[in-house]
Amino acid sequence: MVKISDKDWDALKKKLADDGRLEKFILGEPEQEYVTSRGMEILRLHATDFVNKRLAPAKPKNDGRQTPTKGHPVFIAQHACGCNDRSAVEEFFGYEKGRELTEDEVDIIVDTILRWIDEHLDT
Repeated sequence: MVKISDKDWDALKKKLADDGRLEKFILGEPEQEYVTSRGMEILRLHATDFVNKRLAPAKPKNDGRQTPTKGHPVFIAQHACGCNDRSAVEEFFGYEKGRELTEDEVDIIVDTILRWIDEHLDT
C-alpha cells in the first residue's frame, strides 16, 4: 500500500486551501460518529471500494456527478480533497483523465481521504 508523503500532503493541502475546499467541507456529528463506531480500517475498505468503482476507471459512469456531497464520511472527504471526479483528480493529483488509475494512484487517493478524515475528527 502506497501512502501520500508528508511533503505531498502539505502541498496538496495548500492547493486545496487556495481553492477553498478545506474550509467548505466538514465532518458533522453523524459522520464523526460513523467513523468512530466503525474505525479507520473499515473506512479504508469503503474508500478503496468507492475509488475503484467511481474514480479509477478511464471513463467513470456519470463523471462529474458520481460522488454525493453527503451521506458518508468518505464522500465528504473526497470533495474536500479534490478527488470527487476525474477532473478534480487531474487538477489536484495530476492523474490525467481518460486512462485507468493505477493501484498505487488509488492507494494515494485513499490515503489522502483517510488523512483528511483523521485530521477532521473532534477528538
